Amino acid sequence: MTVGIQCLLTDDPATARLLAARLAQLNQDRKELEQQMQREAMFAIEEMRGEDPSLPLGLCLFDESWHQGVVGLVATRVKDRVHRPVVALARADSATLKGSARSVTNVHIRDVLNAVATRHPGLIEKFGGHAMAAGLTLSAARLDEFRAAFDEEVRRWMSIDDTTGVVYSDGALTRNELTLEIARLLREAGPWGQAFPEPLFDGCFGVRAARVLGERHLKLEVQDGDGPGCEAIAFRHFDHDDAPEVRPNCRVQLAFRLDVNQWNGTERLQLVIEHLRVLEQGDS
Repeated sequence: MTVGIQCLLTDDPATARLLAARLAQLNQDRKELEQQMQREAMFAIEEMRGEDPSLPLGLCLFDESWHQGVVGLVATRVKDRVHRPVVALARADSATLKGSARSVTNVHIRDVLNAVATRHPGLIEKFGGHAMAAGLTLSAARLDEFRAAFDEEVRRWMSIDDTTGVVYSDGALTRNELTLEIARLLREAGPWGQAFPEPLFDGCFGVRAARVLGERHLKLEVQDGDGPGCEAIAFRHFDHDDAPEVRPNCRVQLAFRLDVNQWNGTERLQLVIEHLRVLEQGDS
């Protein structure tokens, strides 16, 4: 029985506290492992760029130390940085690799893997998934062969011009639209998902306050001109070594989603930042 199930089923408060503490530590260990694997993945990409500035369009990454349970998160983070499909693999046993694939718009990753399996029978032992995510198993001895075949197939779906990382916005909101009521309406309009994405807005704001939240996240108070201030948060902002520094009184351009932040029985408007660019530096 897993620790989480034990924690839910136990009737003893002392045992529940011990199990909850174990869960918290396991979660912290997972976060640290994910960050370490992400740093290793980006270092590997920089090494690849040193040899050839034009990365493969279908990027396949593997490290002997990586853990199977975290490769999906690593593939997602790297895909968001390099704007192309990414496969991250970990060793399952001495002869086998298991991994996760994450894709970008207009590249159906399961169909890509299916085409690779059709053109190269036996190269992929097992795979499954959907348009944006998939899992696969292959022989460790055929890793280089898979890397080449994956890149070749992805090139049939996209070109280097598609890797520029364009952000499509639903436009700017007026001050009268930047409200808790609009955020509630958008929340009720869901569920959002693939082919029906949650609206993404953009705008320029002044930063009234900035602080680090939970070591990884950036919490801001922003203001549109002389309008009222509102909260904004950039999750995992500090996961990247090149994350821009945001200081009070600077001016930023944001791509964001409207969210309802519920805390202690109250609801407040919050901007969930998807992309951030500093336009003017503020206080040092």
